[in-house]
Parts: sequence; C-alpha cells; structure tokens
Amino acid sequence: MSSAEQTYDVVVLGAGPTGENVADVVVRGGLSAVLVEEHLVGGECSYYACMPSKALLRGTEAIEEVRAVQGAAAAVTGEQDVAATLRRRDSFTHDWDDSGQVGWVEGAGIALLRGTARLDGERAVVVTGPDGGQTRLSARHAVAVCTGSAAAVPPVEGLPDVQPWTPREGTSAKEAPRRLLVLGGGYVGCELSFAWNALGSEVTLLQRGDRLLPRAEPQAGDAVLRSLRDHGVDVRLDVDVTAARREDDEVVLTHDGGEVRGDEVLVAVGRQARTTAIGVDTVGLEPGRYLDVDDTLQVRGLPWLYGVGDVNGRRQLTHMGKYQARQAGAAIVARARGEEVRVEDWSPHTATADRAATPSVVFTTPQVASVGLTSAQARERGLPHRVVEHPIGSVAGAALFADGYEGTAVVVVDPEREVLLGVTFVGPAVAELLHAATVAVVGEVPIGRLWHAVPAYPTVSEIWLRLLEAFRG
Repeated sequence: MSSAEQTYDVVVLGAGPTGENVADVVVRGGLSAVLVEEHLVGGECSYYACMPSKALLRGTEAIEEVRAVQGAAAAVTGEQDVAATLRRRDSFTHDWDDSGQVGWVEGAGIALLRGTARLDGERAVVVTGPDGGQTRLSARHAVAVCTGSAAAVPPVEGLPDVQPWTPREGTSAKEAPRRLLVLGGGYVGCELSFAWNALGSEVTLLQRGDRLLPRAEPQAGDAVLRSLRDHGVDVRLDVDVTAARREDDEVVLTHDGGEVRGDEVLVAVGRQARTTAIGVDTVGLEPGRYLDVDDTLQVRGLPWLYGVGDVNGRRQLTHMGKYQARQAGAAIVARARGEEVRVEDWSPHTATADRAATPSVVFTTPQVASVGLTSAQARERGLPHRVVEHPIGSVAGAALFADGYEGTAVVVVDPEREVLLGVTFVGPAVAELLHAATVAVVGEVPIGRLWHAVPAYPTVSEIWLRLLEAFRG
C-alpha cells in the first residue's frame, strides 16, 4: 500500500452532475479542484436515471403521438423494436463507459482521483484507490460532498433476499422481464411501469397510498392512473406489502390482500442519503443522514464543508443539484477571495428556488410538468390561494397536435398579490410548456403583466390565455 498527500483549494466528493458543476464553477473562478469518484464519472443521471429512462420512454411516446394524428397514424404499421430501443438506450449511456465524461473533466482543468473517499477531520479526505493505495487530500478552502442518494429498500420481510431491482437495474436491464412487479407509485415507479410495459413486460404496480404521484396535484395522479390501466398495467392502490420470497424463479410478494407473483421486483419507494460510509462521523455528523445546510449549501456549524445536491435532501432532481452546485461554487469562490457572500433570496450565492419554484417533469403518458407549489402545499403553508383549472384540449394548438387531445392545466394563484404560486400541466408533450411557467413563478410576474405575454396562435401555449380568462372570470 502506497500513500501520498495532495492539496487543492476545493475537494469534491462525487463526480455526478452536481460534483462536476461545483468543480467547474470553482475552477473557472480561479481555484484548483479535484473530483473523487469510485464508480462512473457522470453519476446516476448519465447512466442509471434521467438519460437511460427517457431513452426507454421516448420511442413509446413518439409512437403514441403519431397514432393520435389521422393520416399519420396509418404510417405506424408495426410494433416498437424492443432490441433497437435498448440499443438506443445503451448509446446514451455510452455502454456505461465514462471516458467521454473523463475527457470533459480533464479539459475543464479539473483533477480526477478514482477511489472511495472518507472525510478525516477538518478539510481532510482520505481516498483509497482501486489498488488499495491511499491518498490524503487537504482542502485550502472547502470540501463539497456531492455523493448523492441511493435507492431506499423498505423494511419488508425477505425483500433483500429476493435481490430486488432498484432504479439502477430498472434502467439498465438488457431485456424485458416477462412479469415485473413495481413497488411505489411515484415518478420513478410510474415512468418505469410505462417503459417496461411498452417493451413487453406484464407489469403490476403496487402503491401503498390511495393515489399515484401523491406529491402532485390530484389531477396528475388520476390521469396517469387511467392511462396506465388503459395501457394494460395492473395498478393496485392501498396495498401494503408485508413479505417477499422466491419460489424457484418467481418472486412472491405477500400483501394485505393476498399474494402477487412476478419474475422481477423493482423497488421505487424513495431515496436515502449516501453519507453512511464517507466519514461524516469524523467531523461530528451522524452517518446515514442528509446533510443539514444553509442556503449557500454550507453545512451548518462547519463553514468549510458543503453538502450539495441529493445529499442534502432538499430537492432530489438532477437540474436542482446542478443549480445548487452553481450557487455553492459561487459562494465558495467569493469566500476564498474574501468577498461578501450575500445570503438572501435570489442572491448569486444562494439556492432558494428549491423552496417554492422547482420545475419537474414526469415523462409518463400523459406527461406531468409542474413548478412551484401545489394547492395542498399552499394550504399547508397558510398562503392565500385560488386554484384555476382549464382543459388544454380546448385550445386550437392542442387540437392540431393530437386528435382528441386530453389534458389539464392547473394554476395556483395568490389572489392578493395576483402572482402565480404554482403551475401544473398534464397532457401530451406538456414538458415544453414548463419553462415559461417557471419564469412566471420565479419572477413573480403579475397577472396583469402576463396578459401582455401574447401566446402564438395556434400553439398549445394558448392555454395561458384561457387560464388568465378563467382567473378574471
């Protein structure tokens, strides 16, 4: 075993999108940085989450869009080529080869160290490489923990023994299982149920609660439930799975209503912080917990330590991790230069959008695109609010996009200030409507001003005019 010592301005644990962005920002700000990664540079998003899952879903979505247009529908004469879809998925993950990402890191002037990292007291990290050799890293200014999150496996008797799929296996499987059981009706469970059902699996989705997408507006969960069932997915609500076992090649799940059998079971019931094995105990923190951070992403009580992205548990989305990384990187650079760090809403040094202006898309059929607060969240916060809903299919652009277009737009309005608190779109291709809604929510654009943001005709964006008219009554 060999050992070495290296010093950098910033040491970043985890080379996923969040860690890459922290390192990039600080290097562009004139500091030196090293990324430490034990698996693939590029992280979950590139290899096991956003990119492969959307590649699995896109073919099905494209076929549905064509079939919804008379004349064009006649061109769809066969079924989806499953093998080609999986090959296309593999192309987006580069067959799980990170050499392209490594090239970007090196080109950006960021050092890269392969191995497992553990904190070892203040501003110190010990990295154990693949050969067992150790490198001790010292940070002049900051250590940024960007280790992300891992799939949570619920405490169901026997479940670990059946070797369940997590989203990693759910997005990287080489073939469709004949029967797939899915635990969890959040965005991952719903997306992967759609994906594998379309690729030939007989899918059963088991949701412990009484509706799908429980954090979204009820209209979203209801629409996705109807669509899943229409596409042949067996969705069962209010199911509490109590035990799991394997019988020969079958997975058997026992629940309060009986048993269900499949060939594989996918667990999609949430995430947990990857802080168990990174040495947080050496700096007085409890392993396994999310890092408690302020709005500059600095861990409370440890001014040199930052927790950025999923690891702080605030909003576990790739784009929000990258957003936090940009803000944390700017704060680290400012502090290193001795400049004032502005800790206030919408400061260049703080992450505040994740409180009330987070955009997200569920790439199901229909899509669910949302930003800001739901009506339930506004109510929980005691905010004055009014809910306005309108069918998207009523506008000419939607009718042109798809025959019989079905969709819903829901806005949550602060009636006293007349600004939008939240927006949800449910329908085909509504993800492309989302950024306009995000700008309106983040900018607190007054409804009186939105009247002058004239939507082009005939586009689906005309739904904005209908919503404003409904608000004004």
